[in-house]
This record gives sequence, C-alpha cells and structure tokens, in this order.
Amino acid sequence: MGSTPLWSQRFKKFFLNNRFVLFLLIVLLISLNILVFSKISFVFTPITVLVKTILLPIILTGAIYYLLNPLVDWLEKKRVRRAYTITGLYLLIAGLITLLVMTVVPLVQEQIMSLVENFPGYMTEAQEQFALLIGSNLFHQIQETSGFNFNDLTRSLTEQGSDLLNNAWSGIGGFLGAVKNVVLAIITVPFILFYLLKDGKKLPQFILRYVPIRLRSQTHHVMTEVNGQISSYIRGQIIVSFCIGVLMYIGFVIIGLDYSLTLAIIASFTSIVPYLGPAIAITPALIIAIVTSPIMLVKLIIVWTVVQLIEGKFISPQIMGKSLSIHPITIIFVILTAGNLFGVLGIILAVPGYAVLKVIFSHLFQWFERRSRLYDPITADVPSPAGEIITEEPQPGPEE
Repeated sequence: MGSTPLWSQRFKKFFLNNRFVLFLLIVLLISLNILVFSKISFVFTPITVLVKTILLPIILTGAIYYLLNPLVDWLEKKRVRRAYTITGLYLLIAGLITLLVMTVVPLVQEQIMSLVENFPGYMTEAQEQFALLIGSNLFHQIQETSGFNFNDLTRSLTEQGSDLLNNAWSGIGGFLGAVKNVVLAIITVPFILFYLLKDGKKLPQFILRYVPIRLRSQTHHVMTEVNGQISSYIRGQIIVSFCIGVLMYIGFVIIGLDYSLTLAIIASFTSIVPYLGPAIAITPALIIAIVTSPIMLVKLIIVWTVVQLIEGKFISPQIMGKSLSIHPITIIFVILTAGNLFGVLGIILAVPGYAVLKVIFSHLFQWFERRSRLYDPITADVPSPAGEIITEEPQPGPEE
C-alpha cells in the first residue's frame, strides 16, 4: 500500500480535523439554505396564511387549556371521567359568562360610555392646566436653563398626531379584518379546547412517533420542560393579573376615583405584559386623576405604589416564583424587540416565546457540547515558559 500524499495529510489536518473550520462550513451551509428559501418565499405563502389563520385560536385555546387542565387531571385521579369533567366545566363557564353579562357588563358599558362622552372635556381641562404650567415663571426658568424649545416639541407632536390619524383612517379595513379573525377565533375555541382537554395527554406520544428512536428520550425531556415553562407562566401571569385588577379596583373605590371598575379592568388586562404593563395601565387613571384634583393624583400614586409593592413582594413570588429564571432586564429587552417586530401580539407572547427558545437552544448547546468535546475539561493545554505546549492532566481531588 502506498503512503498517503502529503497534500492529503495537510488537508485532513487543517480542514477535516479542525473543528472551527467545520463549524464555519456548517454556518455557511445554513446561510445558503436561508438564502435559497428567501428567494422562493412565495412557495410558503399557503403555509403563512394557514399559520396566521390558526394562530389566534391556538393561543386562546392554549391559555384556557393550561388554566383548566390541572383541575381535569386532578378529578381524573379521583376517578371522574374527563368527558364528564369537561362538560361540567363548560356548563360552569357558561353560567359565569351569563352572570357577568347580566351584572358586570352593563355597569362597565355605562362607565365606558360616560368616559367616552366626558373624555373631550378631560382633554380640554388638561390642556388648560398644561397651558398654565407653560406660562408659569418656573417653567420659563427651566426652559432657559436647559435650552429646551417647547414650540419645536409641540410642532413635532402635532405632526405625529396628524400622521397617526391618517394612518388610523387608512387602517379601518385592517381593523375590521382583525375583528373578524377575533370573532372566528372565539367561536372555534370551545371546540378545539374540548378535544385538547380530552385527548391532550396523547399529543406528546403522537409527536414522538415521528422522532428517531435514539432522539426520543431527549426530545421528550425538552417537550416536558417546555410544557412546564409555558404552563407555569400562563397560569401565574393570569392569576397575578386578576389579583392586580382586584387590588386596583379596591384602591380606586377607596380614594373615590371615577370609572374605577373600567380602569381596574384595563389594569388587569395590561398587566399580562410584565414590567411594561403596569406603566401602560396607570396612564388613563393618571389623566382622570390630574383633571379631578391634585389631591386625587397623590392618592392615585399612593394606591398604585401600594399595589405594585404587594404584587412584587407577595403575589408574584408566591405564584410565579423563579420558574422562568429570566433576568428582568432581559425580559424588558425581549418585550421591546418583539413589540417592534410583531406588534401587540409580539408583546404578549414575548416572554413565553423566549422561555421556549431558551429551553430548546440550551439543549441544543448541551448536545453540541457533548458531540464536539470543545468544552471538555479533562485535559488543558498550558504553554510552558519555553513556548512548548504541555498537556496537564487534572489532579485528583481529596479522597472522601
């Protein structure tokens, strides 16, 4: 047998046996695939339409599923058939919805109509108070000291407001389309939810049938971890939002703020978005408090501060815990980025989506770490003073 040519040895040494070069080749192949798919994106148009059609029903169904499934599983352990439990839950939910429609909805509707009618007056009075503030000597001194030109700011805000109104008129068609999608989603949710509660436990096994046998164990582990992350977040966030709404309503009633129920409902819904939601929720209440009186503004700030302290120190730690293990700064950046990319839906789904991607990529990195052995701590190459590479074996630890 002839010896291997020198060029072949060098090729294997510097390319085939070089993990960094292989990594660059893999990245290049992935990039080429992305480039090819971007050039034939029209092929995926039907898939995009399908995803947009079923996305909202799946999101709503998933949220309700994670709320109701623990109760269904608990009753199943008590030897109550799932179909009977689901039917009973449907009847209970229908009764609660009927009760809300008959009692709460008329009151909220009355407050909303009153708020809509009085809102122009609130805005006029707020502008008058703002004009008084601008005309004060203190404001002029601050403006001269800082070099801030209020006229430029007013002009910019006016132009942005005009553009916003024009876009709103041109987007009426899109708004009507969104309303249609929401109505269709609400109609289809009960049917999807029934079968998901009834046969949802079979879904992981159905998916694992199409996974290679040697990857099934790891895939099942990833699916279990993802399911735990999503379920803990959805259940916890909904419960926390409900508690915030109740606390806000109690505080608004105590201080005598107008439209307390409507403002509390707004606070409850916007609190679904962590960190940014409470700031959005307090905005309409601040407007009403400013117009009412300075004392009401102080009372509102006290109520909002107390509710946030109760939520941050007692409610969220007990309900949410440390299940997601995501730093608050990371959550804020993720929400802002998802909002710019996908709008309101991206803001709502930012945190659970990031939690799912975090689990998937962490397991992919662990797999890469095992296969590549790039992070293997068994040996370490340490340069000697003479420039030679000395391989040090790890020293055994003290015997226990």
